[in-house]
Amino acid sequence: MAYCRWAEANELNKPYHDNEWGRPVHDDRVMFEHLCLECLQCGLSWDLMLKKRKVFRKCFAGFDYDKVAEYTDADIERIMNTKDMIRSQRKIAAIINNARCFKKVREEFGSFCDYIWGYTDGKTVLYQGHNKPDARIPASNGLSKAISKDLKKRGFKYVGEITIYSHLQACGIINDHDDDCFCYKYVCDNHPTVRKRRDAEVY
Repeated sequence: MAYCRWAEANELNKPYHDNEWGRPVHDDRVMFEHLCLECLQCGLSWDLMLKKRKVFRKCFAGFDYDKVAEYTDADIERIMNTKDMIRSQRKIAAIINNARCFKKVREEFGSFCDYIWGYTDGKTVLYQGHNKPDARIPASNGLSKAISKDLKKRGFKYVGEITIYSHLQACGIINDHDDDCFCYKYVCDNHPTVRKRRDAEVY
């Protein structure tokens, strides 16, 4: 069975690659968790995010955006003092802020998933050339720039275009698995897709 090369880097990457990364997400709680992990990762390694994922879930009520949106300064202090937690008050405050913004998007669009998938008409994007083992995957593109810009206008924090590109990969809006990886075929066979030739599309 073929894999993306990074998937076998360590024992945490493999199950994440096999069962989550790149699989289309249509559940707002899961979408919020993915977004939070990408925000928390800024300036840090992804391996660290996977290692601390249980701690994050404990600190943020299983990434229940309704509960997190109600957090106060006391919760920030509690999280800061949680064993093994990343002690960044700015990031913790950003997650709480983003939960509140997330709820506003849900109120406007019905769900956050409907909002973000609306950029691709509900289809997973397959970019020409991204699916090769030696491909140079961009850090950001036209799609991630457009979504980042809009999220910032809506008050979200830690949602730069590079962070959002990683989020789009993780939640399956962009399929950047290698084409000989079984996950690439799974997504293409089970979800609507659209092929695009370039990364600098204008939205």
